Amino acid sequence: MRAIQITELTGPRSALQLVEVPEPEASHPMTPGSGVVVDVRAAGVSFPEVLQTRGEYQYKPPLPFIPGSEVAGVVREAPEDAGVEPGDRVAAFCGEGGFAEVAVAPTYFTFKLAEALDFAQGAALVLNYHTAYFSLVTRGRLKEGETVLVHGAAGGVGTAVLQVAKGLGATTIGVVSSDGKERVAANAGADHVLRSNGAWKDQAKELSDGGVDMVIDPVGGDRFTDSLRSLREGGRVVVVGFTAGSIPEVRVNRLLLNNTEVIGAGWGAGVLTHPERTAAIAGALDELIATGTVAPLVGARFALERAADALLLLDSRGATGKVVLEVA
Repeated sequence: MRAIQITELTGPRSALQLVEVPEPEASHPMTPGSGVVVDVRAAGVSFPEVLQTRGEYQYKPPLPFIPGSEVAGVVREAPEDAGVEPGDRVAAFCGEGGFAEVAVAPTYFTFKLAEALDFAQGAALVLNYHTAYFSLVTRGRLKEGETVLVHGAAGGVGTAVLQVAKGLGATTIGVVSSDGKERVAANAGADHVLRSNGAWKDQAKELSDGGVDMVIDPVGGDRFTDSLRSLREGGRVVVVGFTAGSIPEVRVNRLLLNNTEVIGAGWGAGVLTHPERTAAIAGALDELIATGTVAPLVGARFALERAADALLLLDSRGATGKVVLEVA
């Protein structure tokens, strides 16, 4: 089969090679026994893959390896207890191996794909939308009627958070860096869109009558202190990632001033040890898909052999919505 491998740790421009390799066996290290074999139609591209090309991600498989953690496609083979069967359209989280024509995913991370979504949207579903729900609800304790501010609101995680928050009855404020990204955030359901290079903190406090209830931050960097200052009493900042590159530090006295919280939302760590959470989140998202609230926004689409271009787009912060490799 055709696949993309990371063969050296020199960055997205030179680390990737298109290769012919044997198809994977019907087993997965995350699943005792057999996994689900998927004929891949589309693979999601995410920032961790950019980091993997430099050896900067926490998970460091030996070289060479096939990156790609999420796929959508058609089941070729599945255990009897998998909940899916050959011929089913599915979205799946495979951890690695997704940038290929065939991938294997754990049974509990493989979900039937709603007819309303195409394969590219399916490849955008698991990582971003499960992270969004986990961050908003499981960790952030979102309640209907609250106001959520979302940094990086035009990206894959940001657009997912906007859609899920809106579907759960929240008012949403997106923070973006350009006119084009403003349009993407608005299309994803942002009630208000603010500019990251403007007075977004003060504007958010005015829009929310004194402060937002929650900030979802996949960006990090130097805006973190203003995120804390944008909260109302009892508000919380949920930390999802650090795509800006720098990890902010918290002066904890700021948390005392208004009884606020900083909450970590490590989706992988939170669900790998609690598979039942994965099923519950998938069920909740299916309900939002059925209402039309959740419909993943696919930005750029690349052929498999152009995986380097896809990663470079993410690395340059030029991506909006989800970046996807179309495999077949």
